[in-house]
Amino acid sequence: MDNLNNIVNSTNEYLYSYVLIILLIGAGLFFTIRMKFIQFRMIPEMFRLLTEKTPTDSSGKKGISSFQAFTISAASRIGTGNIAGVATAIAIGGPGAVFWMWMIALIGGASALIESTLAQVYKVKDKETELYRGGPAYYMEKGLNKRWMGVLFAIVITLTYGFVFNAVQANTITIAFKESFGANRLVVGIILAVLTGIIVFGGLKRIVSVTQVIVPVMAIAYIAVALLVILLNITELPHVLLLIIKSAFGWEEAFAGMVGAALMQGIKRGLFSNEAGMGSAPNAAATASVTHPVKQGLIQTLGVFIDTILVCTSTAAIVLLSDAYMQNDAKSVNLTQLSLVSNLGDWAGIFLAVAVFLFAFSTVIGNYYYGETNIGFIKDSKTAMFIFRILAVGFVLFGSLAKVDLVWNLADLFMAMMAIINLIAIILLWKVAKPVIRNYLDQRKQGKNPVFYKKDVPEVGDIECWGEDEENR
Repeated sequence: MDNLNNIVNSTNEYLYSYVLIILLIGAGLFFTIRMKFIQFRMIPEMFRLLTEKTPTDSSGKKGISSFQAFTISAASRIGTGNIAGVATAIAIGGPGAVFWMWMIALIGGASALIESTLAQVYKVKDKETELYRGGPAYYMEKGLNKRWMGVLFAIVITLTYGFVFNAVQANTITIAFKESFGANRLVVGIILAVLTGIIVFGGLKRIVSVTQVIVPVMAIAYIAVALLVILLNITELPHVLLLIIKSAFGWEEAFAGMVGAALMQGIKRGLFSNEAGMGSAPNAAATASVTHPVKQGLIQTLGVFIDTILVCTSTAAIVLLSDAYMQNDAKSVNLTQLSLVSNLGDWAGIFLAVAVFLFAFSTVIGNYYYGETNIGFIKDSKTAMFIFRILAVGFVLFGSLAKVDLVWNLADLFMAMMAIINLIAIILLWKVAKPVIRNYLDQRKQGKNPVFYKKDVPEVGDIECWGEDEENR
């Protein structure tokens, strides 16, 4: 296992130091500049769209709403990356890692808009459920005419989300419960695997019904606890913010030699947490029934900001407003727990264990859906889907007992492969996304509620949805 961990770690260092940093930041800056900082200009519009009513078809049926699609992606985004991931980034890269997480989110918001807009443009309707599905695999096949690329991405995302990422979530849950309650990790893992099986064998509607309740409630509760920590340490807050900025550039003496580590951890943990440009959220974005593809592009961009600027910063405040991060043996979720307990008392450790369980469990569900929709892309087979569901549940149990370093390093490796494939695709499909976005902005300038028809933007080509006769988009 140690040899495997070393190989994976060495590969990650190369990918994140050279390949991914160029693609991730390069693509984000390119889209940001070409769209005139749209991810910042349209923030009020993002909040407006979040509560927009869902269109209905001629029979009165409603599809997946914008808010529900948002919670599916948020379920995957808001999880252990926000709690354990941020703590790990600070433990390894110092406080400066938080600054680079912010930068990745702000720049990546533009990439998130592009990928989710494209997912809507090239979505298809599932014949069995009559719900929409789509994502990078679909726009690679239909937009780039490269099915081989779509299949490759579908395989990688299925391995990443269906298996490896869910192992990470389970790993964090069992560690948190052992830390707070002395619980047996195997027992907790079995319970988690059973609960996961119940949800994933219930289909998309059951997934949506769970995530739309868990995600908002727990996110608000966690941010509230973080605000309590900040209020109790309000005089220290300016020092913490200055520490983050100074450490990011090596100006803080204690962290002067950690600029590279801070940047690396900021990219890794930032990407793991907000997923901007990685190609995961578009799978959720494609499920929504909306009148224009850009609506989901904007909503998923909002998801990136909420994830990193609000939730990740909450964890950073909790950790940095205590001295726990200076302890050599403190890393992952136990660092956040130690920090909370030192600020608020023993009850806070119990709260965090429960929060981690709900966050991570909702993430397991959201992750599973990403694998499911891509299995359907590769081959529409009930047998293949059944096998995938069994394996997904099995990896939850595996992750419950695995070593922390190995599961996080595997997650980083598969995440990098996913992001590289997807970023190349959305850069190539900029020529499609650009006129679709312009179409939306032009209609908003005219005071209209934007409605998209494929005939209005010839660049999209021959796509399945968005015809004039479609009532439920």
